[in-house]
Amino acid sequence: MMQLSAAMACVRLISETISTLPLGIYIRSPSGKRLAPEHALHGIVHDVPNDDSTASVFWESMVAAMLTRGAGRARRLIFNGRLVGLQFLDPECLSPRRRIGRRVVEWQYRADDGSLLILPDSEVWTIPGFSLDGRNGISVIEYGSKVFGNALAADNAAGRTFNNGALQNLYYTIKKWLTPEQREEFHRNVGGLLAQGKAPLLEGEIEAKTVSINPKDVQLLESRSWSVEEICRWFRVPPWMVGHSAQGATKWGSGMEQEMIGFLTFTLGTWLKRIEQAINKDLLTPAERTKYYAKFSVEGLLRADSAARASFYGALVDRGIMTRDEVRELEDLPPMGGNAAQLTVQSAMTLLDAIGANTDAQQVRASLRALLGLDDNEPQKG
Repeated sequence: MMQLSAAMACVRLISETISTLPLGIYIRSPSGKRLAPEHALHGIVHDVPNDDSTASVFWESMVAAMLTRGAGRARRLIFNGRLVGLQFLDPECLSPRRRIGRRVVEWQYRADDGSLLILPDSEVWTIPGFSLDGRNGISVIEYGSKVFGNALAADNAAGRTFNNGALQNLYYTIKKWLTPEQREEFHRNVGGLLAQGKAPLLEGEIEAKTVSINPKDVQLLESRSWSVEEICRWFRVPPWMVGHSAQGATKWGSGMEQEMIGFLTFTLGTWLKRIEQAINKDLLTPAERTKYYAKFSVEGLLRADSAARASFYGALVDRGIMTRDEVRELEDLPPMGGNAAQLTVQSAMTLLDAIGANTDAQQVRASLRALLGLDDNEPQKG
């Protein structure tokens, strides 16, 4: 399947994009959320999951396995009862060894050095892909075999056509029977010239006729274009994002920001949430889950349109929904402190406390801040 350019492009687009998004462990506090680099899991999922890999390569492999095999699996590296790392397990080398009912209790893994590892299920961390039974993700390779098989057949047919110089298949008629020696000489001379791209000279009432139709008649190019769209449909990737221009311009809007919002919402969002919840469920203890959580930072995907971004931030600051320091944090700038950490409104940039209490305005502001993931529990100080 991965020999198909469209399939490779879809898998690379999703897995590489997700692997480059910052993933961190955050802490809930009375003053709002903040990054928690002091938590041991943060360094594992954000920087170095193990001694042989970076976080980007690790998540790229995990997401690719989820997309194609139905699940991404990694080995929990435990030292003194604590999680110290994650090691990706290649699906090609991993297989169930022992089951109890439908549950796998042991896995067999062939390491790079050829050794055979027996891993208990408690050491194998699994993130399932799209699931039909609530436990196991489905394999795109298995379920989409007919679509990918048709696409491979179209590619092979195109390869044979162009390998033959786009010539039609020929057969020859001769009005008399030939001796075996004459047949051999005919095949050697005529076939050799055709293989060299030269036109053979036909003598003695020999006629050449065709037995195939040309690529246009079998709609070869149209079939390959349809295959690209079918493959993109399996991965929920717009064809234009993998270089397929048959559809023309995108329908999502004229700006890159709108295109990225659509891709983030309808394609990446489900995979990001799946990974975040798997980390929270399996890699954090029940006590830690009340305080810590994993979260991808997707703001970087929405920075294509600087003018629209500036207008968006300006409106939030002018209406007292975000502070200037909160905007600076989204732009990877250091906080300024002081009044930059206060909520202001457009009324000559007066502090909120200075314009009196307004219950309705406070409720609207609290709702908007909650929608943006900002903590509004602690009142702002004047």
